[in-house]
Amino acid sequence: MLLASLGGVVCGPSAPPPSPAPLPEPDPTRPLERPFPIERLDRPVRPGLEVVLSDSAHLIRGLRVGLLSNQSGIDRQGQSGVDLLLQAGVRLTALFSPEHGFRGAAAPGEAVASSVDPASGLPIYSLYGRTSSPTPQMLEGVDVMLVDLQDVGARYYTWLATAVEVMKAAAEQGKRVILLDRPNPIGGAVQGNVLDPAHASAVGRLAVSMRHGMTLGELALLALRDLSLTTDLLVVPADGWRRDQDFVATGLPFVPPSPNLRDLEALYHYPGLCLFEATALSVGRGSDAPFRQIGAPWLDSSAVLARVRAAAPAGVRFESLTFTPRNPGDGKHPDTPLRGIRLVLTDPAAYDPTFTALVLLDAVRAVHPDRIGIDPPRFDRLAGGPTLRQALSAGIGPAEIEAGWRDDRRVFLERRRAVLLYP
Repeated sequence: MLLASLGGVVCGPSAPPPSPAPLPEPDPTRPLERPFPIERLDRPVRPGLEVVLSDSAHLIRGLRVGLLSNQSGIDRQGQSGVDLLLQAGVRLTALFSPEHGFRGAAAPGEAVASSVDPASGLPIYSLYGRTSSPTPQMLEGVDVMLVDLQDVGARYYTWLATAVEVMKAAAEQGKRVILLDRPNPIGGAVQGNVLDPAHASAVGRLAVSMRHGMTLGELALLALRDLSLTTDLLVVPADGWRRDQDFVATGLPFVPPSPNLRDLEALYHYPGLCLFEATALSVGRGSDAPFRQIGAPWLDSSAVLARVRAAAPAGVRFESLTFTPRNPGDGKHPDTPLRGIRLVLTDPAAYDPTFTALVLLDAVRAVHPDRIGIDPPRFDRLAGGPTLRQALSAGIGPAEIEAGWRDDRRVFLERRRAVLLYP
């Protein structure tokens, strides 16, 4: 087994145009389509949770342990990390939860209150409510903090920001952080622009690409360097994972990381379609396929699709449909039939969700320049600065915009090399 620490890796145990006639809404009981081949490993991957219990239990033996986790912190059989740690005799004293809460049921952006876990009787301190960082009082009965979260592979997800806050608080209190790593569910491809550090936020904590191709453990090691943290950090890598493998290949059970990322295909689209959160279009929240489709009552899907198909993004096809958001959470078009476009992944290896999002944004803006409704502050936060919004406004095409990202990506790829843990 390899353990990665601050010192490196060491060996150790206008009036809208006419629109097409609406199509029937998709059947939510129909299985999700996976039209591409799936490679499964002969030996399933072991997440860091299993590795620490089987190979490195001495790291936490006899210590009072705090655990930042949620419903994604499970083993290969789907058993809860809390149960496994308690069964192993680990002295769990406190639980901590990120956005969406310890069970992953809270809506995006919803403040979550601290509570008590009814199964274990342990306190659950929310780090997505009154505070985003553990207080000294929360850490008083903790000797070491474990972090076990399944990242989604996109820069916007807030769990890295929460892990960084835990690292900072632990450093202030002189406590070690052990991060139990998990595979990147959408593999190791690196795509999209690199965030400008001047625009760092909870939805973009580090200067990484929209699709960063890293695990949460690697991102935490990068945060040590980029943010000059003094945390005593140890990363327990997932055993057996290769960077060219997606989540299906790992053999691990898929648990939706949040209510609107329900399946692996949504995770593939998320690094691109998340930008539409800062527009007037729905991203499918409250429908049967969030982050797999976009739509609006005024959308001329035929005209938009003609432009999108002419650009021919690889690895994906597009379908016209209607869908109706129910209690969408983002307040966009509730209980209103929307003319939409569904994205269907056909080749994960060829697919670039960030370029596809550029093509979609460019096409919608060309067809509906007065209706796309880009919200500058919010869009800039997601895009890691104003450059992308300004380029779209200036009419620069998707291919030229994407080409302008490549130099920054090369710098990022070189910068991250020192913290990579997997082939």
